[in-house]
Amino acid sequence: MSTQHPGFHGYERYERAKAHFAREEYAQVVQELEALFTDLAEARSEVGQPHVPGEDPVGHGTAEVHLLLARAYFQTAQLRRAEAAAREVLREAPDDAYAHLLLGRTLQRAGRHDEARGPLRLAELLGGYGSGPGDP
Repeated sequence: MSTQHPGFHGYERYERAKAHFAREEYAQVVQELEALFTDLAEARSEVGQPHVPGEDPVGHGTAEVHLLLARAYFQTAQLRRAEAAAREVLREAPDDAYAHLLLGRTLQRAGRHDEARGPLRLAELLGGYGSGPGDP
């Protein structure tokens, strides 16, 4: 199933990505998690069912994995991808305060300050994250 590391399962890939993130090796995080999602899509296609949040035939949700990917995209200034990944987290977990913060910071960094206000306000209300300067 996996084109890069045939012996690795999703959890192991995720753990490797977290280790890369801790070492600030963001490009490797992106590479590892994009491969994980490619493998996941292949596995879903093998069972013949599209991804439906909450009804995934492969396993549980992927919000936590998407959040790590969004953070890595943010750190590598891939802002459109960071935005898309953060929005994916929020589709699955709309009450995730950190995902709202990350989305807001991503929009700010992209110069979309008006759009950033809503997610930043929600982050503050849901999780106590302030809307002051600084990266997530």
